[in-house]
Amino acid sequence: MSQSLSKLYIHIVFHTKGNTTLIRTKDSDQLYSYIAGILKKHDSIPIQINGTDNHIHILCVMSKNIALATLVQQIKASSSGWLKTLDDYYREFAWQKGYAGFSVSPSVHEKTSRYILNQQEHHKKMSFRDELLMFFKKYRIEYDERYLWLDD
Repeated sequence: MSQSLSKLYIHIVFHTKGNTTLIRTKDSDQLYSYIAGILKKHDSIPIQINGTDNHIHILCVMSKNIALATLVQQIKASSSGWLKTLDDYYREFAWQKGYAGFSVSPSVHEKTSRYILNQQEHHKKMSFRDELLMFFKKYRIEYDERYLWLDD
């Protein structure tokens, strides 16, 4: 081919470090908008961004010009830096080092988007830990539980 083409739907999940500084509800919409801007800056298309006070879910079409690890690192570094400018509450805010990334079939990206949109309701019934383990099982991702829940 004379050009490179792709359409990669990616579901990204990551958690706050230490559960000590949580994302305040009043700041979450601004944070999600800021993250959408980071995605666009890296030629990726945000579809749905939502979360709870201690973790975030992102569904996007990932650019063919960036690796997933690089994109997540950019999102985390920029968004944590931005949060720290809001006020002193976020002075110690950080994301954990790790993340989870899942490919999403075009046939279920709308279902995934709805799932992400309903995070607050969903987490009234299921913990973040159980949610992540559910995804690992669904995607057949092997992991070592000794290292999964370490707080970097």
